[in-house]
Amino acid sequence: MDAATMPTERSAREAEEFLAAHPDVGNIQVILTDADGVARGKSLRRNELARIYTHGRYLPGSILGLDITGADVEEAGLLWGDGDADRVCWPVPGTLTRSPWQTPAAGQVLVSMHELDGAPSPGDPRHALRRVVDRFAEIKLTPVIAVELEFYLLDRALAHDGSRQPPASPVSGHRPRHLQANLLTDLDDQAPFLADVFAACETQALPAQTLISEYAPGQFEIVLHHRADALRAADDAIMYKRLVRGVAARHGMEATFMAKPYADRSGSGMHLHMSLQDAGGGNAFASDDPQGNALLRHAIGGMAATMGESVGIFAPNANSYRRFRRNSYAPTAPTWGVNNRSVSLRVPAGPAETRHVEHRVAGADANPYLAAAALLAGAHHGIVDKIDPGPPVEGNGYAQAAATLPTNWYAAMDRTESSAFLKDYLGTRFMEIYGAIKRAEQDRFYAQVTELDFDWYLRNA
Repeated sequence: MDAATMPTERSAREAEEFLAAHPDVGNIQVILTDADGVARGKSLRRNELARIYTHGRYLPGSILGLDITGADVEEAGLLWGDGDADRVCWPVPGTLTRSPWQTPAAGQVLVSMHELDGAPSPGDPRHALRRVVDRFAEIKLTPVIAVELEFYLLDRALAHDGSRQPPASPVSGHRPRHLQANLLTDLDDQAPFLADVFAACETQALPAQTLISEYAPGQFEIVLHHRADALRAADDAIMYKRLVRGVAARHGMEATFMAKPYADRSGSGMHLHMSLQDAGGGNAFASDDPQGNALLRHAIGGMAATMGESVGIFAPNANSYRRFRRNSYAPTAPTWGVNNRSVSLRVPAGPAETRHVEHRVAGADANPYLAAAALLAGAHHGIVDKIDPGPPVEGNGYAQAAATLPTNWYAAMDRTESSAFLKDYLGTRFMEIYGAIKRAEQDRFYAQVTELDFDWYLRNA
């Protein structure tokens, strides 16, 4: 068992202190994140909480072999091959918290799964990220990650029947229709919901900061402040997505992080900001040169070189690929540039001490653990092998791309599944499980006959 999840006197006290501080909490949800980024687990009564810190909590290992609909994927090798055996889950320190949107009063805690001998379960995406972070420790660098997640608010009554619309404002009654990027009125119109999101983030110690109305009606983005702990930054993103959905439901709305809910409007991305901290706590990318120092450029070189084979992680679902369109703020090529949003890897403007790279490829539907793992693996690869990214793109990156990323699900998974690089960094067994799940999802998704099939082919084929 790794030291970060090993039960200690301190972690046991975490449960005692939580229960003492929240005497009204009757249920605590234990949350295990699967390869698709879906929260699974169970709800415990408060008298059961302390025991999971001393003895763990047993859950079937097959939870990590489900597809996004919750159906078993026997090919993942986690079901009947071992009799659907239990594994033991341990709490992630610092994630036991109140869930302020829930009534009656409830709490939650993230967990990670281990084999009965204490080894990390290979299908747990959090362990895949830890493998990559540990390799940075070998070169005496610490990844610093910040997550930006875009999402849409939908009218709940219309969200599930195909006639999607933004919700009407509870303040003004207005239902937005226009592309109004950064419109403050849109923030005012959803002020009650957004205030509750920030309040819930404060309760859960999530570092929510800048809020903007994005480039589509009903689309928003809240920035989570960076952490010099990539695992915790990904934990934050997992908790934040659940929080936004929960608060939206309390306000009678649906919040979605799917990559492309509207064909004719912007997709939702997960922008990951990354730098590296040196042994003294300083920014190892700091440079007066807007293009960054050699370390930053090597990290960019590695991320660009491995981006194509990582797209199956950054874009994990059929809907993910509807987001990749030219001139759409969703990148379509492994390009980099300075202060340029038409590229995949952007070095933002700012003072020397803030120098970092913004990775713009992943959709909001990507698993935060895996997206962070893939981009950090690419950066590590570039640093170790001193990969030159070439000159930065100036101007329209969409028009200058010499190579493109795979933009359909099958082509992307062909490259991801066969990637020796990803097997090395994320684990061969993890990639086998991930590939089996995604292949099953592909088969199940494309086996469906949709209304579009009838619209296009009923009379014309």
